[in-house]
Amino acid sequence: MRKKIILITGANGEVGHGLINALAEQANTPDIVVLDIRVLDKAMRAKVHEVKVGDILDTAMLETLTNEYEIDAIFHLAALLSTHAEFNPEQAHRVNVQGTINLLRLSLEQSRMREKPVKFIYPSSIAVYGLPDLNTKAASKPIKEREYNTPITMYGMNKLYCEHLGRYYARHYRQLAATRETHMIDFRCVRFPGLISATTVPTGGTSDFAPEMLHAAASGKPYAAFVREDTRIPFMAMPDAVQALLKLADAPREKLSQLVYNVTSFSPAAAELRDLTASAFSGAKITFEPHLQRQNILDTWPAEVDDTAAEADWGWSPQYDLLHAFEDYLIPTIRQRYQD
Repeated sequence: MRKKIILITGANGEVGHGLINALAEQANTPDIVVLDIRVLDKAMRAKVHEVKVGDILDTAMLETLTNEYEIDAIFHLAALLSTHAEFNPEQAHRVNVQGTINLLRLSLEQSRMREKPVKFIYPSSIAVYGLPDLNTKAASKPIKEREYNTPITMYGMNKLYCEHLGRYYARHYRQLAATRETHMIDFRCVRFPGLISATTVPTGGTSDFAPEMLHAAASGKPYAAFVREDTRIPFMAMPDAVQALLKLADAPREKLSQLVYNVTSFSPAAAELRDLTASAFSGAKITFEPHLQRQNILDTWPAEVDDTAAEADWGWSPQYDLLHAFEDYLIPTIRQRYQD
C-alpha cells in the first residue's frame, strides 16, 4: 500500500522552508516529501519523510514518485525567478512551464489512481501584470485578477500561462476525447506580491530590493537600491505567504468561486522601506541607484492589488501590516540572525 504524502517542489526556497515548518506542526498531516535540485537544508530534514534531489524536468524521476507514493496534495514552488529568468529566458520557460506541465500530468495520474482530485497549489506572482505606463499605475484602483494581464517579463508570462494550464488540466483536459476524464485535478492558485523573509537571504527576485535593504543594514553593509525612491508595489511578510497557501489548500472546493486569487498586505514606497530600516538599524547606509531595466519592470506592476475575492471565499486576511511586519517579525528576527 502506497504511503500518503504531501509533495513540495522547490522546497529549499524562502516559501518552502516556511511551508515545511507550518505543515510539520499540523496534526494529522500526511508525511512530507520534498523535491529540489539541491539537498534540503539540515535544519529542515528531520521535518520531512524523504528528500528527493532532482529536476522537475526529469520525467523518469517524477514517475518514481507516482509509483512510490499516494500524493494527496502538491505545493509546486519550484521556479526560476524573475531576474534570473530575464538572463536566460529559454531555460526559464523550460523550468517554469514544462516543469509545471510535468507536475500537472503527475497530479492527473495520481487523481486517476486515487479516483479523486489531487490538490495542486500553485504560487503565481504580481509579475503577471503589465500596466502600460506610470500615469495608468498612479490612477488605478487596486487591480483585480483579470485586469492588465499583459506581463513584459518571461517570468510573468510563464506564471500567467501556467495559471491557464492549471485551469485547462482542472476543467478541460482532452475535452475532445471519446471518453472524457472523470478525475481532474483540483487546481488552486495564489498570486503573491513581493515577499519579505527574515530568515532567508533573497535570491534574485525583482522585488528583492526590500529584503536586501534589511539584510544589508543588519549586517552593517551599505546598500544601493536598484529602484527609485517612489517605487511602490505590494508586499507581504513571509509568514503570511505561508498561511495564504495553507488557507487556500484547506478551503472547501465548493467555496471557491475562481481558480486564481490575489493576496496582499501592504504597499509602501521604497523610501518608506528605507526609513523604517534606517530607524531600526543605526548607521544604515541606504541609497538609490535605479537600474533602468529592472525599474521598467517594476513600473509595470500595480501599486495595489484587489484581494477581496480571497477574503470572501476562503477568509484571507494578513496577520502583518507594514509596521507590525517590521516591528514584530522582520527587525527582531533579522537582528538576531546577524548578532549570532
